[in-house]
Amino acid sequence: MLNFSDILGQSHAVSIIQSALQSGHIHHAWIFHGSIGIGKFTVAKALAAALLDPDASPNLTGIIEADPDGRCVHLIESGTHPDYHVIRKELATVSRDRDIRDRKQMNIPRGVVLEFLVEPASRSGHSDTNHSALASKVMIVDEAELLATEGQNLVLKTLEEPPPGTVIILVTSRLDKLLPTIRSRCQRVGFSPLSDDEMNRWLQRFINNQSQAPSGGGDAETHRPISDEERKWLLRFAAGSPGLAELAMNNHFYNWYDEIAPRLRAIWNGRFDETLGKRLKELVDEYAVQSIKGNPNASKGAANKAGARFMFQLIAAEMRAALRTVIAKGGSPDRILYLIDLLQEAEQQLNANVNMEMMFENLVLQWDAGRQDSSAWFATSGI
Repeated sequence: MLNFSDILGQSHAVSIIQSALQSGHIHHAWIFHGSIGIGKFTVAKALAAALLDPDASPNLTGIIEADPDGRCVHLIESGTHPDYHVIRKELATVSRDRDIRDRKQMNIPRGVVLEFLVEPASRSGHSDTNHSALASKVMIVDEAELLATEGQNLVLKTLEEPPPGTVIILVTSRLDKLLPTIRSRCQRVGFSPLSDDEMNRWLQRFINNQSQAPSGGGDAETHRPISDEERKWLLRFAAGSPGLAELAMNNHFYNWYDEIAPRLRAIWNGRFDETLGKRLKELVDEYAVQSIKGNPNASKGAANKAGARFMFQLIAAEMRAALRTVIAKGGSPDRILYLIDLLQEAEQQLNANVNMEMMFENLVLQWDAGRQDSSAWFATSGI
């Protein structure tokens, strides 16, 4: 998707970008920030296409975008545009530096920034692809919060002395992880979660695209129908993030919900489940093993942490639903807020590299202790 007109939501972000395109004065450095999976990278890619395409022009609604049938879009979509560069930690596996190639990467190391951003940015653009375009090169750093400190300093030097015609877009879900000096030199654009109506429209578009895609003898689950109950859960889990919704469908997280949600409610209503902590860890392990399959350089530790965060997201979605139920019944939200505090503490333990099984088991024990302290409330809360 390289057309602004096809992007759901993010009207504020798109309007800021369109104002810049219409003025013809493009800032050399941008930060697109907001929660995971809400369209930051998609918009960055659309902006790159509009900047690199010499035939970019207003469509019938006045939105400036690349020619959808033009050469520039074709090259970007095929990954062969010589002046379009996406920098991710996965580039470590194709680095010229063997030490970087052989190391399991949990961040974007300095060597990747040097090889795939700084050096290409310093070279001249290809005149046969960017003649009269608004930019000669566009560099997108995806998950920029993963930039190591040394890598951020290299980016900063490039921002301070930008090569002519080069535009750098940092895409991040953790603006606070970027150096203040980097933030101060960039045009910042904030992105917001999609509304329920926008998420429903996105989900229907996604389902339609999946049903029209050729199966190719692949996984039949890709084209399976989605029940009304799963659709409601997806919207609850994703919390306005199409990226999270797609990830949940691709990894069958609804199966997690189907198993775990009743056990959560049982604990919150007084029936302790001594095996739940271990089971949460097992599900996260299964996700991690599957997600790194076929990639020997992938980090099992990073995959485990990602899986744990998705599990936290699932539990948090159920807590938000419980909170709405309690408030609708005129009850006090204090105890649900207490459960949420415990979940946040567990997330902090995850970031501090506490043993994951111990972390989950401790979380379940704390829930049970909280239930014992407030058994009458939990018994009447309706969650």
